[in-house]
Amino acid sequence: MDSSQQQREIDFHNEWANSTSLDKVRVAELFESPVAMENRWILHCMGDLKGKKLLDIGAGLGESSVYFALQGAQVTCTDISPGMVELAQRLALHHGTTIEGIVTPGETIEAADGQFDIVYIANTIHHVSSKEKLFSEIHRVLKPNGRFFSIDPLAYNPVINVYRNMATEVRTEDEAPLSLADLDLVKRHFRNVQHREFWIATLLLFLKYYLIDRVHPNQERYWKRIFEETTTSLAWWLPIRSLDSVLTRIPLVKLLAWNIVMWGEK
Repeated sequence: MDSSQQQREIDFHNEWANSTSLDKVRVAELFESPVAMENRWILHCMGDLKGKKLLDIGAGLGESSVYFALQGAQVTCTDISPGMVELAQRLALHHGTTIEGIVTPGETIEAADGQFDIVYIANTIHHVSSKEKLFSEIHRVLKPNGRFFSIDPLAYNPVINVYRNMATEVRTEDEAPLSLADLDLVKRHFRNVQHREFWIATLLLFLKYYLIDRVHPNQERYWKRIFEETTTSLAWWLPIRSLDSVLTRIPLVKLLAWNIVMWGEK
């Protein structure tokens, strides 16, 4: 990542951290809400986290780091933004736990070789300038047979691409959603790589926010707003989620998903 891009990322995320109240950060919902399809799947794959050493790369507000710590993991969170790392550690204390924090870009992780059982990286791969360096670093810090889990947006859905073009004030200008080439890159670094896609028809929730609730994409981050939903408010949406469980398994069709979850072993 060149210095100007890195500084843009730092400034953007520092500002986000400084404008966020701890009481507004939703920890349990990120993994237990009906809309948390990606993380619910990842938790199923991870299994028991008690005593596991877990690295959360690009931890952002810290919801995932804190959730994993509450499940008994020994968590180290990293972010390029000092503000985000500080916020994540305060969030942990707010929830009665602690996490280690390191300010570092994903391409040069300040951690020893073979240190972690699990690496979790959500909504971060599409921000880095060198995915090759990022996955080399993830491989380096994992223990033998250690596993990584990632969530990131795919590049192919036209609705999401329109949304990205509209939401210019709540995302960084340098981000690049993932493509099939990135999946091939992951397979060169890890074994037993698998992936699963999420959000196709379920993206109607985003259209509801814009067309019915009249919330502009620059007014509120849709991908955070979804965690304010309840089972009651999502009564109309839950059958669509069931439809997506079929659509996201159809070759080619699943490329229209919003997010891809990838996982593999060292």
